[in-house]
Amino acid sequence: MKQRSVEISPSSQSWAANRDVADEVLAHPFVRGLGDGSLPHGVFADYVAQDVFFLECFAISGDTPTVLALADLIAGVRTKLGLYNSYAVRWKIDTTTVEPVPATLAYTEFVLATAATGSLGAVFAAMTPCMRLYAWLGAKLKPSATGDYVQWVDTYGDPGFEESAVLLERLLDEHADDTPAIRTAYRHAMQLEHEFCDAAMQEER
Repeated sequence: MKQRSVEISPSSQSWAANRDVADEVLAHPFVRGLGDGSLPHGVFADYVAQDVFFLECFAISGDTPTVLALADLIAGVRTKLGLYNSYAVRWKIDTTTVEPVPATLAYTEFVLATAATGSLGAVFAAMTPCMRLYAWLGAKLKPSATGDYVQWVDTYGDPGFEESAVLLERLLDEHADDTPAIRTAYRHAMQLEHEFCDAAMQEER
């Protein structure tokens, strides 16, 4: 008896195709330093300031249909900003006068351009890696996390953040097909996440 093929969703297909980048991020010195607590506070402070800049740009970007479609994901953005605010208060990190580095500008401009000119499917392809990768990293790091960044790991390893990632993947699946354009947008976003880690470590030098 011939078995019926199982259709793979665009979100599952894209994640599987980009596990190589995800594995590289997990092995990155920046992420390893977060997991074992060895990351210098100065590097983390710069990363927090850059990520706040990116998240705030994302939160106010896009046309009305895009913003409405992403409304349910604002909770995930708020979770990240709340986490960074707690570190900012504790370690006196100034997030109000951030000068974005090239990696931050590249990521921000990519998301803004996609929101302005792309389809909803392309917007979700551009944003899904941010949520899915962080939820995956949190789950991977959580069992052995220690040191000053346990709160960071716990936030992204929390089931509530996983739910935000799943929600975004569902939106991607609803609004996009597995096309070259969608795969390219997803891949580019994953690579920008990796470059964000590289930039954080370069600030140490």
